Amino acid sequence: MSVSSAAVNTPAVSVESDAETAPLPVLGKDVTVPLVTGGEVTYAALDYAASAPALQRVWDDVAAYAPYYGSVHRGAGYLSQLSTDLFENSRATVAEFLGCRPDDQVIFTRSTTDSLNLLAAVIPADCEVFVYETEHHASLLPWRDARVTYLNAPRTPQQAVETLERALAGRDPHGPALVCVTGASNVTGELWPVRELAAAAHAHGARIVLDAAQLAPHHPVDIAGLDVDWVAFSGHKLYAPFGSGVLAGRADWLQDSEPYLAGGGASKKVARRTDGGVDVEWHTTAARHEAGSPNVIGVYSIASACKALTEAGFDKLVAREQRLVARVRAGLAEVPEVKVLSLFGDDAPRVGVISFVVEGWNSSHFAAALSAEYGIGVRDGLFCAHPLIRTLLGSEPQDPGECGAPEAEPGERSLNAIRVSFGAGTPDEHVDRFVRAVGELVSEGAQWKYRTEGGRCVPDRGAAQL
Repeated sequence: MSVSSAAVNTPAVSVESDAETAPLPVLGKDVTVPLVTGGEVTYAALDYAASAPALQRVWDDVAAYAPYYGSVHRGAGYLSQLSTDLFENSRATVAEFLGCRPDDQVIFTRSTTDSLNLLAAVIPADCEVFVYETEHHASLLPWRDARVTYLNAPRTPQQAVETLERALAGRDPHGPALVCVTGASNVTGELWPVRELAAAAHAHGARIVLDAAQLAPHHPVDIAGLDVDWVAFSGHKLYAPFGSGVLAGRADWLQDSEPYLAGGGASKKVARRTDGGVDVEWHTTAARHEAGSPNVIGVYSIASACKALTEAGFDKLVAREQRLVARVRAGLAEVPEVKVLSLFGDDAPRVGVISFVVEGWNSSHFAAALSAEYGIGVRDGLFCAHPLIRTLLGSEPQDPGECGAPEAEPGERSLNAIRVSFGAGTPDEHVDRFVRAVGELVSEGAQWKYRTEGGRCVPDRGAAQL
C-alpha cells in the first residue's frame, strides 16, 4: 500500500500561488507587551497549537447574538426559540464543515479531550483499542477500561500503516476494535496518512477515530472522504473561544450506550415505578450525550469559525501557511545549533507546528528569552505528548521532565523542547521576528539573566542587564 500526503485529504496548493493572501483578523493582534530590556512591542502569538486566538469575525458574531441569549430546548419564549434554532443550525454548519455522512451525529462537548473520553465511555465492553505512542495525551489516555495495544512510533507514513496492519492482523476479526490516530502531530506538525490508516482499520474489521485538534484549523477535514468513523476537535484551536468541542461520526455505538452524563436534556421520558424506582427513556439523537444546559455561545463560536474559514477560502489559507512554514524551516536550518524534531523526515508535509531544541540551551530558558526580550510567545515542555518527546529526544522513561514545568536551570539540558506554531491569523512580521530572534539568541546569547521560579524559567528582575 503506497502512502502519500494526499492520504490526509489535504488540498493540492502551490506555496507561491497565494503569497498576497492576508492573515485573518484575530483578537489581540495589536496588543503590546513590555520587554525586559525596556520599551514595548506588539505581541507575536506563536503558540497556536495550544490555543489559537479567536477570529474577530467569531467575536463579532458572538457579540451580536449575546443580547438574544436564551435557554436552549427548554423555553417557549422568543429568545429561547431563537437560541434553539441557532444551536441546531450550528450543528448543521459543523456537519457540513466536516463533510459528515447523512447518518452521522455531531455532538458538542467541552474539548477534544472531552470528546475522546466520551467515545471511550461508549465503546463496547470487549472492544480492543489500538493507539500510537505518538498521540497527544488526550487520545493516548482515555481508554483505561479497554484492552489497549500501544504501537511504537513509526518513522515513515508507510511504516505507520504497516505497523497498524500487523497489530490488527493478530486480533479476533469478529470482535469490536477501534484505532485512534492524530491527523497532524501537535509536536512535529507532520501529517499522518489518515485515509490509508482508515482503509487498513476497516480491512481488519476495526473502526477509527481521528484526533483532528491540530488538523482542522490548518486543513479541510472530510469525514466521508477520509472514511473515518469519528472526528474529534476543539473550538479553542479553531479560532473560537475556550470551552467547546466536537465529536462527530457514526451513531450506533453512541446510541447503544448509556449517556455520557445523566440528566436533563439526555432523557426523553422519566417515570416513577410502582416499586419506587425510576424508568428512563433516553434520547437516541445527539442530545443523549449532551445532558445539562449546553454551551450555546461556545457552540455558535465554533460554527462561526467554520464559516469564516470556508468563506476565506481554505485553499488560500493553506497556501499562505505553507509559505510561513517554509520560511521558518529555512530560517532554523541556517542555525547549526538548532535541531528540528521530526518523525517522518524533512520532506514530510506538515502544518504550522514546529518543535526544536537548541544546543547549549535549556528549552525553558530559550522560550523565556524569546518572550522577555522579543515579545514572542511560544511553548516549551513536553506538549502533553511525553512518550513522543522522549522518543524524538532519545531519552529513557526515567529521565527527568514534566509537561510545562522543566526543572533544569538556565543553560542546563532538560527533557523538553520548544514549539513554535502559527496559522491563519499570523502576520509575516511575527514569523520574521521569530527567525531573527532565534539567530540572535544563539549567536549573541540572552541580554538578561534568568532564574527558575515555580518550575519555570523567568527573568531575574533584580539582576542587571548582561
